[in-house]
Amino acid sequence: MAQATIDRLIINSPYEQPARYWKYERETRLFDLTAGRRPAGYVVASGNSKAFDDPGIFVEIPLVNRIRPRVEAWREAGYPGVSGITKRLLEHWTDPEEFETRRFFFCQLEAVETLIWLAEAPAADKVGIDIPSDGGAFQRLCAKMATGSGKTIVMGMVIAWHVLNKVTYPQDTRFAAHVLVIAPGLTVKSRLAVLDPSHPENYYEAFRIVPSSLLDKLRQGKVVVRNWHALNWETEEKIAKKRSVDKRGAKSDEAYVRDVLGDLANARSILVINDEAHHAWRVPSESKIKGITKNEIEEATKWVGGFDRINTARGILTCYDISATLFAQSGKKNTDEG
Repeated sequence: MAQATIDRLIINSPYEQPARYWKYERETRLFDLTAGRRPAGYVVASGNSKAFDDPGIFVEIPLVNRIRPRVEAWREAGYPGVSGITKRLLEHWTDPEEFETRRFFFCQLEAVETLIWLAEAPAADKVGIDIPSDGGAFQRLCAKMATGSGKTIVMGMVIAWHVLNKVTYPQDTRFAAHVLVIAPGLTVKSRLAVLDPSHPENYYEAFRIVPSSLLDKLRQGKVVVRNWHALNWETEEKIAKKRSVDKRGAKSDEAYVRDVLGDLANARSILVINDEAHHAWRVPSESKIKGITKNEIEEATKWVGGFDRINTARGILTCYDISATLFAQSGKKNTDEG
């Protein structure tokens, strides 16, 4: 039955796939409790959106809505095509006895399942799924997760999946044992330190992300957490404008990469994980975007440009962007589609 207001917000379990949602009918200005899962998408403001009861026009994201049912079917079929290590992790994460008191949320499991599906599911399952590039030379995949949904745990699951597979199957080029995690600020960098398997409060043990029998194998990988400012560099043009007596030129890619990567300086085919990756845009640094300062554009391009330099010198296997807001700043009005 349609109603003017929502009488209860929580209508699904966080541990199960959503089974119903509140659907807003713009014509009647009423909400319907609708069976099924809300389609992925976003809202574009309408001409009447200044009115209190008009939230705007919903625009679906077709790619996400094609992928979701395929991942669900793959899950129900028992994850065909995955490696032995991946299967062990998936079974561990969904074991009701192992996680009787503290289960992973459905959104956490689905996020990592989707990334695994893209890498390991049979090719026939992915026919018609084309993930667009951001225009760079390495792959970037985005996982949208709401603030408070446990993104750090998902990052830990992704790291465990990659490192354990690479250590177990060294010749498998789909995986990496060396991981660079980039944080959007020093406070977040401190919080993400738990992604280092050697950290005394690491999440792999605290949240039982990895079976205890695999912890020693996990520690054979290497995880470095850096603040995004570590990716910054100065161009020859900027150096030339300085009045300093220091006349050294811009760093070569090799020197730059050694500074940025630290303990990973000699690593190849690196896995990159971006937290709050919507700050990293691939736009020309000379661009002018309404409402966006020159400094913000420069920061964003230095972030992505740093990855380009790492990719040139060492190779980036994949970059996973984990963010609640995956739209890059464009200067568009909120009445324009994405």
